[in-house]
Amino acid sequence: MRVSLGRIFCLTLLVLFSTHAFAQNGVPGGTQARPVGNQSVAGSAANQIGPFAPLPPAKQAELEQILLNWQNQSQSTKTLECKFTRWHYDLLAAPQGVHAHRAEGEIKYAKPDKGLFRVDSMMFYQGMNNGKPAFGAIPNRFGEYWVCNGVELIEYDREKEECRVQELPPEMRGTQIFNSPLPFVFNLDATQIKQRYWLNLKPSPKPNTYLIEAFPKRQADRAQYKMVQVVLNARFEPDTLLMYAANFDPKLAPQWDHYEFSEVNRNKIGAGLQQFMGNFIPKRPPASWKVTRESFPPAQVAEQRNGAAPANR
Repeated sequence: MRVSLGRIFCLTLLVLFSTHAFAQNGVPGGTQARPVGNQSVAGSAANQIGPFAPLPPAKQAELEQILLNWQNQSQSTKTLECKFTRWHYDLLAAPQGVHAHRAEGEIKYAKPDKGLFRVDSMMFYQGMNNGKPAFGAIPNRFGEYWVCNGVELIEYDREKEECRVQELPPEMRGTQIFNSPLPFVFNLDATQIKQRYWLNLKPSPKPNTYLIEAFPKRQADRAQYKMVQVVLNARFEPDTLLMYAANFDPKLAPQWDHYEFSEVNRNKIGAGLQQFMGNFIPKRPPASWKVTRESFPPAQVAEQRNGAAPANR
């Protein structure tokens, strides 16, 4: 499941405080879901598409308060860096309960609009060996490497030795990056979240946590993922996330991603903000690489700016 820069940041940054998420066995959506504690987060909801039926008034009020608390917590983040592990599951590529590939890498963020998402290593399922799954690297397979420097979105394709640079229009920079392909949830705005997603509050499988399901309203988002499930802890920090492919179906297209994060450092900038940012925003790609420069696609700019939701299906 290849995800664009915006989707990568939108979803992975949801869980930057997570250091212990789902266990490693099981699958969502009608089979055996990844457990949290002794229960499952994933389930039949992965087969749904919003909007939901209106929540009862008391439940809606609870959701509104949770979103406000989440907003207050997230907007206090100035810088953040962490390691991540991502398991990608696809029952057409690996047996049930076995990930098709595992990626490890790094994420960095500086408020309001600078960030990095880089996969440093990948291991792929290579069949069964004595009844156990075997994994190995594939030559010239590097995974995603994305950077936003506040002015440009930059994709480094290490397999092709190419660099794609997309210039952001002025109205999508700074705090307005939320309306761009990089809606950093550390600047989460409760009102904008409700405009962009159909939200549902579900019983959480872990004590003192909150399970929110989010179905994207915008076509550009729905083309990237079908649904996200995120668990917030008692401090209203994201703890766990499942992300379902745009065409997810538990039988016909069983694909989803699971994220875990570690070595999380929040608002710890050491020698200073400028040095922190300089350590992860490259000045230029290697001289031998092909560089393509372009403006951010006008159609996507218009959709992100207007925040228009498609008609209910």
